[in-house]
Amino acid sequence: MKNKANTHFDHERAYIWELPVRFYHWINAATIVILCVTGYWIGNPPALLSSRDASFSYTFGWVRFIHFAAAYVFMFNFAYRIYWGFVGNEYANWRHFILHKKNQIREIINVLRVDILLMTEHPHIESRGHNQLASLTYFIMFLVFLFQVVSGCALYAPMSDWWLPDMFTWIIPAMGGDQAVRQWHHLLMWFFICFTIVHVYLVFYHDYVEKNGEVSSIVSGWKFFNTKHLSNVEQETPKKKTISTKETIGMPLETALEEPID
Repeated sequence: MKNKANTHFDHERAYIWELPVRFYHWINAATIVILCVTGYWIGNPPALLSSRDASFSYTFGWVRFIHFAAAYVFMFNFAYRIYWGFVGNEYANWRHFILHKKNQIREIINVLRVDILLMTEHPHIESRGHNQLASLTYFIMFLVFLFQVVSGCALYAPMSDWWLPDMFTWIIPAMGGDQAVRQWHHLLMWFFICFTIVHVYLVFYHDYVEKNGEVSSIVSGWKFFNTKHLSNVEQETPKKKTISTKETIGMPLETALEEPID
């Protein structure tokens, strides 16, 4: 669907998040929750006491199965997002996530002023999709996603007959053994948890500050942008004084040429 923009009163409505991006977001959110819950349980297994025979107590087996199944969904969903970064609209494109312009750094500073220092009441943030601080953070998150996929496949390879996990077994000796890979894999789970908490807070915060439908946009795809600041900027910009043709009589030639004539 092509990007559309409609003006309603003093707001402009723009279609930002395409359907595949929204599907990716919610599938990613669901799988991360499942992976974190089951991953925490795997990393800190409780004592499962039962009087029944061990063959009837397969609770931990189901926990591992759910973790591995969610990991495959997460991996293929991530692979699809990489693909969509090349064929999606400008807000999904990979160029938006990589810093390569000076104005992107300037916007990161502006966003930090809003998020941390609370220095401006009505910030003017140029990006319509992710702001540049969010884009940089997501780029780092994509790298963490990649490591979790590679390390998870490496840890799963001894129990799998599929060729895909075997492709990443090299990471275990490279990182110093199974335990080192497992510890990093588990540590980055807490990074996911911290990121999710901050992410949810900032989404609601920016929705309140910018009043642009930040929260609802990941469901509908549409965001709203206040167009008043454009007219305010035009009103605040001092206009050059214009002079009539008669007033140029008697002026030095250089001055008359520099003055705008009405």
